[in-house]
Amino acid sequence: MLASFLLLLLLCRISFCQYSSDQCSWKGSGLTHEGHTRDVEQVYLRCSQGSLEWLYPTGAVIVNLRPNTVSPAAARLSVCIKPSKDSTGTNIYLDRSGKLRLLLREQDQAQGKVHCFSIREGALFIEAIPRTDISRRITAFQYELVNDRLRAESQSPGAPCQPCTDAEMLLAVCTNDFVARGIIKRVDPEEERSSVSVEISRLYRQKIHVFVSGGVRVRSWTGNIKMPLQCRVKSGEGEFLFTGTVRFGEAWMGCAPRYKDFLRLYHEAQVQGINPCHVDTD
Repeated sequence: MLASFLLLLLLCRISFCQYSSDQCSWKGSGLTHEGHTRDVEQVYLRCSQGSLEWLYPTGAVIVNLRPNTVSPAAARLSVCIKPSKDSTGTNIYLDRSGKLRLLLREQDQAQGKVHCFSIREGALFIEAIPRTDISRRITAFQYELVNDRLRAESQSPGAPCQPCTDAEMLLAVCTNDFVARGIIKRVDPEEERSSVSVEISRLYRQKIHVFVSGGVRVRSWTGNIKMPLQCRVKSGEGEFLFTGTVRFGEAWMGCAPRYKDFLRLYHEAQVQGINPCHVDTD
């Protein structure tokens, strides 16, 4: 293990690459390939989320994305990448045992859309497009490792709109990135999704600060939750329990039962002793 780490540091020093202190992100420059435009650099990122920025791309970079723990569950992970809208200068492929499959062309990256693939499909092979002037070109994206179920939901038009089962509701309260009780104030259609403005009266949990406090004297929070456009959510329909995941800094709706329905379900499960976790409903 120590020998591998020292070798990685040596390779970085030679190519002037820069890893973040937690080795979740990488920043490199194609200028180190000057005179060697066919160079291929290996990058190793072992976090659940991070970023890559490649300045003045020349040659190619192979990005190996792996979780930082060894577990059989790792084979069921998916990788989601979100290119910067300014990302340019390369085509991105999936490399599995030397066989390349195109994932994103240069023009596709400018849309800034999230693209997901199974971790078993291989590493990312980022190939620079040969040009005489590379000075204004930067390839950049964020990445996240998610379980295959979340990937399937994000790619299935109907899945996010289907009501959750009772078991899914109870589990969501225990495991999701955010859990909050509140009302829908407004729904704004956006390209391929809706932005649901909510006002929160009780915040049980949030992974990052997607909901903003109204202040010390005002015990309420506000924020926006994303949903697929086809779900046709409406405002002004009572109080809900919002649950969901955070993807690339944005809250995405999961199970969202009416609060009174959740209370009934929770108390019934409590009597039966089948609640997966405790929720303070006072």
